[in-house]
Amino acid sequence: MSILEQLRCDPESPSTVAGSLLPALERGNWVRLLGPQDVLLEAPKALPAGPGLVLSTGGSSGGRQLCLQPSIHLDRSAAATGRWLHALGLNASQVIVWNPLPFQHISGLMPWWRAQQWNVAHVWLSPALMKSPQALLKESCQRSDWDSMPMVLSLVPTQLGRLLADPAGVLWLQAMALIWVGGAALPSELAAKARALGIKLAPCYGSTETSAMVVAQSPERFLDGEEGVGEPLDDVELRVEANGALAVRCRRLAIGRWKPDGDGSLAARSRQPSFRPLTDADGWWSSGDAACFQGSAATPQLTLLGRLDGAIHSGGITVFPEQLEARLMAAAREVGLPLKAVLFLGVHDREWGERLEALVCWQEAEQDPARSVAAMLSIKTLTDRWLPPERPRRWHHCADLASTTAGKWERTHWRAWLKDLERSNGADC
Repeated sequence: MSILEQLRCDPESPSTVAGSLLPALERGNWVRLLGPQDVLLEAPKALPAGPGLVLSTGGSSGGRQLCLQPSIHLDRSAAATGRWLHALGLNASQVIVWNPLPFQHISGLMPWWRAQQWNVAHVWLSPALMKSPQALLKESCQRSDWDSMPMVLSLVPTQLGRLLADPAGVLWLQAMALIWVGGAALPSELAAKARALGIKLAPCYGSTETSAMVVAQSPERFLDGEEGVGEPLDDVELRVEANGALAVRCRRLAIGRWKPDGDGSLAARSRQPSFRPLTDADGWWSSGDAACFQGSAATPQLTLLGRLDGAIHSGGITVFPEQLEARLMAAAREVGLPLKAVLFLGVHDREWGERLEALVCWQEAEQDPARSVAAMLSIKTLTDRWLPPERPRRWHHCADLASTTAGKWERTHWRAWLKDLERSNGADC
């Protein structure tokens, strides 16, 4: 009978837990990878036959959920990605895989898993090194295998932006044969800068539920100016449902999903099945991401519009906060405002149904209260010409505002933060 093993990941030394993972899977067990702050969970009474991984979802749908991914699904994902590379003229058995993403997330697990399946070199990159582009370039160039064969990399937009802002980071990115960028929307200004510098980005889309990437844009098409995240991989079917949600069908969808109980257990005391099926009767999984297809019928390109559960309905108009956040970040950079991060949240409004409120974090130079107020007034003017439902009704300074290491926003957490602030009458503007 399969049991649940739980392994804690050290961001500075992921190779340690990686060395324990394969033996645990060889024992036929399920393995949960924990981040530094994750708590141990009580195992359910019955588990499906293993081996496999128990992985946290990105959190954008509200509340922590855990997916069961059999090991064979990760194998299928790696194989599909290898075939995708082959179609681009890259041999998956002759690349070097660079990985700066957290191992406990599907985004950081899969680069390592691909390297194991392809039997190629895999390079861990620590969070500290990724924040120092000059040290990153120096240390990378000192490797004996640096640029000895095509190098592939996975990034989130936050990491990409930091590297693009530094000449050493640009040189490092330009050395890569292909850079998958996902986990969050790629801001238009970062895409434009990467194109101007000839950096071979491959915007992509995937999730824990899909064993990572199911859609990817080729670097050639990206550099030619095509938007979106490309076409599905050869083992994936896509459709857009009546409510606008992207649906996925493939042979590597998670076999089930748990939502931990309030006491931290995995519904262990329930007499009902301890996990819920992911798909409908026909094998389709509804992602909750709003999407549309653009381009020709022969080569439709997928464009993501934002999370449906993050969208708000304001004054009869559907508003996608993620698009507005990207628009504001671009406008702030254009006029030189030191905006580090912004998050739009929908709140109840008696007249409009819902209205947006904005959480704002400035660069260090603007943490001074007086300068922060002045900057807040300036940034509000950037939205003056937006449609009324798109304009936040209130703005709040939040010095701790940040996405997760995987580039996701934990909107449930920040909604709770906003409620606490408003209970104390702490609105900034």
